[in-house]
Amino acid sequence: MRASSILSLLLWSSVISTASAGLFKKKHRRQKAGTKYAQHDEVHIVVNKVGPFNNPTETYRYYSLPFCRTHADESAHKEAYEEERNIALAEEEEEASYLRKLEIKGNRIGAERHKQRLGESIAGDRRETSPYELSFQDDIEWRLLCKTTLDKRDLIKLKEAIHNNYFFEMFIEDLPMWGYVGDIEDEDEILGEVEGQSHTYLFPHLHFRLGYNKNQIVSATVTTERDRKVDITNVNKPTPVQFSYSVEYFEDDLPWRMRMTRYADSRFLPGSFEIHWLSIINSFVLVLLLTAFLTIILMRVLKNDFSRYMEIDDSTMEEEESGWKLIHGDVFRFPEYPVLFCASVGTGVQLTIATLLLLGLALTGMISTTRRGSILAGMVILYCLTTTVGAYISTRLYFQMNGKNWVRCVLFTAGLFPVPTSFVFMWVNTVALFHGSTSALPFSTIFTIAAIFALVALPLTVLGGIVAKNYANHDFNAPTRTTKVAREIPTEVPWYRTRFVQMVISGFLPFSAIYIELHYIFASMWGHQIYTLFGILLFAFVLLLVVTSFISVALLYFQLAKEDHRWWWSTFINAGMTGLFIYAYSFFYYFHRSGMSGMLQSSFYFGYMSIVSFGFFLMLGSCGFHFSLLFVKHIYSRVKCD
Repeated sequence: MRASSILSLLLWSSVISTASAGLFKKKHRRQKAGTKYAQHDEVHIVVNKVGPFNNPTETYRYYSLPFCRTHADESAHKEAYEEERNIALAEEEEEASYLRKLEIKGNRIGAERHKQRLGESIAGDRRETSPYELSFQDDIEWRLLCKTTLDKRDLIKLKEAIHNNYFFEMFIEDLPMWGYVGDIEDEDEILGEVEGQSHTYLFPHLHFRLGYNKNQIVSATVTTERDRKVDITNVNKPTPVQFSYSVEYFEDDLPWRMRMTRYADSRFLPGSFEIHWLSIINSFVLVLLLTAFLTIILMRVLKNDFSRYMEIDDSTMEEEESGWKLIHGDVFRFPEYPVLFCASVGTGVQLTIATLLLLGLALTGMISTTRRGSILAGMVILYCLTTTVGAYISTRLYFQMNGKNWVRCVLFTAGLFPVPTSFVFMWVNTVALFHGSTSALPFSTIFTIAAIFALVALPLTVLGGIVAKNYANHDFNAPTRTTKVAREIPTEVPWYRTRFVQMVISGFLPFSAIYIELHYIFASMWGHQIYTLFGILLFAFVLLLVVTSFISVALLYFQLAKEDHRWWWSTFINAGMTGLFIYAYSFFYYFHRSGMSGMLQSSFYFGYMSIVSFGFFLMLGSCGFHFSLLFVKHIYSRVKCD
């Protein structure tokens, strides 16, 4: 009761804190991507967030920095334009033509929230309106956005943002655009900012370059002009700043449906997103060699064992028995903690099916891989829809183990993965709220996910348990009888056959098959790269399952050969050890392959990577157990036992 009370208190405190961030504010209807424009139609720029480039999860509202929320009027723009160009428009005709071309309405207000999809909210997006006034196919040479004087507080915010390498993100037609807030010059690498030597510059001018195909916008980029930079090194002196922008349109032959393909090669993203077939071929060859080696060894050994056992008559059977044949009366003795074991197996099967479905849907295009947060939202939905599979598998296995309290098994299955995820979420969400980050989920998103789990996942879990109870086969069909007294397990074994060595081997070999691909996945999950090669990812995942299964079977044979019949939990743990190696790799990636730092980013990174690793532990453990079970039933059904 005490633990549940603490859990409820943390959950409600997180929910209430998030709700106070503006639940009941009126939100703008989102602009649907794919709009077909006529010339001079309004084009809307949606601003999203800012944050340190090296900490992709540490993001904040765009207007947490002192950017313009309203547009300058016509007279202010004309005055600023004359100052910018250092000219006077003397002739009335030229002035009238100029003003018609640059007509400014001034009716767009910034910092008003947009309605968002579930996946966008999960991904930390907080889209808001902007005061930029653009129209289709109308170039703008220079236009004033607003004139302001930055006080000490604003200058400190901007200076800290620039020193932390902040970037901003905007959207036009759901096309993301990135740029840097400012830059530092002549900064000492060790001492940092040196008074009188280094300078901090703000980039107040943005240049939008928009490509159109017929009547649709298919590409968008934004660049900052260093020639118009403003020195904000001295924060004690109020600094006048003119925020401005320019627009350039060009014809682009890129089809609208292919508009996201160019982001893989965006110069803003670090490095080139190369097609890494060589790594996959390397992994595939490793899998083939490993599989062939294990198959040959096991088949030869088992063939010799079968031949020896089949030639022994009944009178000498007891004297000649040795190795795995000797424990035929104990090998099907059910494991300790059957509820937890069955729930782990069922949840692992459920996660495996959900992952395969997600990769399949992404590969076929039914889930958009370029739409922000669609993968995360798809995984949430698929997990809830496949809960009936996990409950069915776990409950059926529980009944086959002669279990009686099947309701407890169903409840364990329902909470085995969501409960640790909820604890991690409450921690990282609290940290994000404390920092004022957009990574903290809003109340509406938390409520939506909770409602989906309560109204979809839980009923389907109960349904799976009921179906398994009433319709599944409850007979375990063990090929040998289990003795009443357990056989003593030998304690003296060589060091290379100990449990620890088996765990290391079973985790390292499958991990080596996905090591190279894992780097690209991490760069996509915890960086700014966009992962689109889901065919390769599906292939790598299947290879991982195959290698894990073969390794588990091979290690199981060696365990049975040393007369150790406690194979249920050991097989599951051995197969799932790759998940622990993935988590260990996350530390290597964090400290040696990324520039991430800070409490917020570290909490999200290590918190959610623990959940991902736990998911792999369950998936691979379940896969290894099922193949091992088939192996054990097969070899003991082929020999003559009392």
